[in-house]
Amino acid sequence: MRILSFGSVPRGVTGAVSAVVLFAGGAVACGGDGGSDPARGEPSGVTPATAVAKAAAHSADIVSLHYRITGTVPEEGRLEADAFMRTDPPAMSMELSTAGRSGNGRLPVRFVDGVMYVGGAAKGRSWFRADPATWGGLTVDNDSYGVLPRQLEGSPVVQSTLLTGSEDVRRVGTETVDGARTTHYRGTVTFDGLRAARDAAPDEATRERRVESLDQFMGLRVSDTLTMDLWVDGDGRAKRFRWQARTDGARGGTGGGPLDLTVTFLDVDRPVTIEAPPAEDTAALVEDAREVLD
Repeated sequence: MRILSFGSVPRGVTGAVSAVVLFAGGAVACGGDGGSDPARGEPSGVTPATAVAKAAAHSADIVSLHYRITGTVPEEGRLEADAFMRTDPPAMSMELSTAGRSGNGRLPVRFVDGVMYVGGAAKGRSWFRADPATWGGLTVDNDSYGVLPRQLEGSPVVQSTLLTGSEDVRRVGTETVDGARTTHYRGTVTFDGLRAARDAAPDEATRERRVESLDQFMGLRVSDTLTMDLWVDGDGRAKRFRWQARTDGARGGTGGGPLDLTVTFLDVDRPVTIEAPPAEDTAALVEDAREVLD
């Protein structure tokens, strides 16, 4: 196995992260109108923009989630992940695999109480830890020490709301997603569109959601326009979303490329337990990550 080279790694951490490779081996694995269609089970007068906005409002109430990610990201190519998250207190557990991982092994990653744990094997321990580590926060706060791609450092609950910034959202049709009947919407999203949606927010709660959406869009480093598909279930909640875009590298450097990522919500608000590995079964990824970041 090799450690993932997603995103930027803080200076001084690269060597420590690479140590996981040596020890772990290969075992670890506002927009458009379009009208409504009562024949599809949509209430009369509900436009695509309204349906998308309501789905975003529902997402704000999610407290726990089981979700699946598939697609391609810049630099690493194809990936798959199965993950669980909760919002209060924030925590996430994921098993990630990429096309470049030997033997299609899956890498377990957890974020609990501000600490990141990465599955490995060294000195009789099964996990490496690093802190401070943040997942699911604002883009500037997220830090997975290069283990996760930046697209996976944000909360999918917030990411599902990006289509609220589209000025051309339209209804595509109805489809079954993971056994649920859904309405499929599509639109293009730009920085200017999201900023306009933020400024036009009718209340503080909506504005806050749109500020978070704008932050997530900026973190993706989309070159120009993001094409987004959103599938909304019969309860008006996001069931799946897909991003397609061209991205720029960090600070204008290398690392950009095509992005095509699909996230499916499997179970919402069912009990989720995410715990830190036993302390005796972890080894420090770096001796003091705070000093590295300072």
